[in-house]
Amino acid sequence: MLIADRIQKLLEEMKKQNLDGLFIMREANVRYMSGFTDSDSYLLITNKENFFITDGRFTEQAEKQCKDYKVIKWGKPVGTMGDTINNIVRDLKLKRIGFEKDKLTYSFYEDFTNKIKEASLIPVQGLVEKLRYVKDEEEIKNAREACRITDVAFSKIVDFIKPGMKESDIALELEYYMRKVGATGIGFETILVSGKKTSLLHGKPNNKVVENGDFIILDYGALYNGYIADMTRTIGVGNLDEKQIEIYNLVKKAQEEALETIKSGVTGKKPDDKIREIIKDYEEYYYPGIGHGVGRELHEQPFLGKYCNSVLEENCIITVEPGLYIPGWGGVRIEDSIIVKKDGYERLTHSSKELIIVK
Repeated sequence: MLIADRIQKLLEEMKKQNLDGLFIMREANVRYMSGFTDSDSYLLITNKENFFITDGRFTEQAEKQCKDYKVIKWGKPVGTMGDTINNIVRDLKLKRIGFEKDKLTYSFYEDFTNKIKEASLIPVQGLVEKLRYVKDEEEIKNAREACRITDVAFSKIVDFIKPGMKESDIALELEYYMRKVGATGIGFETILVSGKKTSLLHGKPNNKVVENGDFIILDYGALYNGYIADMTRTIGVGNLDEKQIEIYNLVKKAQEEALETIKSGVTGKKPDDKIREIIKDYEEYYYPGIGHGVGRELHEQPFLGKYCNSVLEENCIITVEPGLYIPGWGGVRIEDSIIVKKDGYERLTHSSKELIIVK
């Protein structure tokens, strides 16, 4: 979808809320609406003209990348953001300016209320995110490549891991692999934990040594052209006991059957219901947030789980990631990124989910 088309769709949403301007500062939204590939920049989209606001570090880059916007420099000695927005409000005679209420800082809000006197400031939420919910062809292409890189890195890291290695060293090698095979960065801070630490849903790799009998959880993803992959695999080290194999197979079954409930038109609660059926004997160890949207941000709408009423739409990209986490024992999580389809889903991450044991 062209940037101009995204702007037009946003203007239609703004009209429904009687807004003649929208100030955008969430970085993922700025990039989505402008095509800009760097940081510290803001948008003011109006029903008359559109403005890309940044400082002197990025004006040249913005002029090249953001052809649908008038580029404006702010900061010393030009003035505050409030001064900058007020000048536009006055020149265009704007009356109702929306702002992202979950993102605008108090210092910006204070500056705005002190400087902008001729327009009302209206808190809004989710206008751009609503457009981002369903991915277009180019977004899917980028997500697919991010996931391909993530799969390649997994195939390499399982050959690298050996007992006696530190978690932090394995995580570093995994991130290196992703970079080497084409990632523009890591999608998020890598979760790589072993042994009893695997009960920590977002545990951090450290100097713990991987030992015989450990599970290792690898939750990671590549960043490619602004789009994030998200995959989790749990592997074993050496000799596993019967309970470990039981828990692994239970989570694997839960994830696979939850995937089969997914298609456009269902709510994000449905896969959670299926998972609860399967892991009922261990439900006290089940974390009920079993997936989320993923794209320009790691965690986007919808958030799948027991209380999710969001309807999944065709070409929405989500994760499905059930897990069981037993304090003092460990845990298992298996996660794929998928595209919701009219009559089902398409997996974007293809790494094997059979229990891999390294020795």
